Amino acid sequence: MTDDDTIQVEVAYALPDEQMIIPVRVSRGCTAYEAVIRSGIVEHFPQIDPESAKMGIFSRLIPKPKETELQEGDRVEIYRPLQLDPKAARAARVKKAKEKREGEPDAD
Repeated sequence: MTDDDTIQVEVAYALPDEQMIIPVRVSRGCTAYEAVIRSGIVEHFPQIDPESAKMGIFSRLIPKPKETELQEGDRVEIYRPLQLDPKAARAARVKKAKEKREGEPDAD
């Protein structure tokens, strides 16, 4: 395989306290899924399931990682499942703020 037949990409995964970005040289036409497998990142983070993990390229979700071909310089990001629905998290913050306001004495 010559350099004309390959491209350089990165595969990234992050936890709250740890992140890893792995550079990978892959064949032209390689998919995001294939790059994840080739990177070996699952050996470092066994909780990643490439079959079901959501993935993106530079923060843009890709709906079909097994069909999305990469371009030179792309960074495939593997996303963790959300711990809490964003709408539920916002509702909880609003409720907490309201409770705090109601518990404060009037400034009269």
